[in-house]
Amino acid sequence: MDLRDKIRNIKDFPKEGINFKDITTVLKDKEAFNYCINALAEIAKEVEYDIVVGPEARGFLVGAPLAYATKAGFVPVRKPGKLPADTYSYEYELEYGTDTLEIHKDAINPGDKVIIADDLLATGGTVQSTINMIEKLGGEVVGVYFMIELEFLKGIEKLEGYNVKSLIKY
Repeated sequence: MDLRDKIRNIKDFPKEGINFKDITTVLKDKEAFNYCINALAEIAKEVEYDIVVGPEARGFLVGAPLAYATKAGFVPVRKPGKLPADTYSYEYELEYGTDTLEIHKDAINPGDKVIIADDLLATGGTVQSTINMIEKLGGEVVGVYFMIELEFLKGIEKLEGYNVKSLIKY
């Protein structure tokens, strides 16, 4: 199956000049969604891991079903104030300003092997921040998997040294 045929392109969203890759069309198509999760699960067989981490928000849509399909645990990474227990926060630079992500302090134990799953690799800021938090808590990132990679934004450069795989590259 070619997932490209299932992804809707929205011109000028969220602002002019952006060609947004809308995955909701994959999510609603049971065959395409199952194909996507199964393809990521097949890639994940390359490594041993305990936990799948998914960054807010669309990483939940990819990471949680991947964790279920591979019998792993799932850990969400959220924006500030969304997690109820003690958190570790990481602030990172955006093109204009900063953003912050959080993870529960007890979500990752020293020595845990972790894969990160998200819908899209663009500039790499979110996933690099997620990696930093996992490593700060003592986890080892053994894989970073995406549905889509926007190669022209060169986010892969921030992930040098990590096992990064994408189902589709634009």
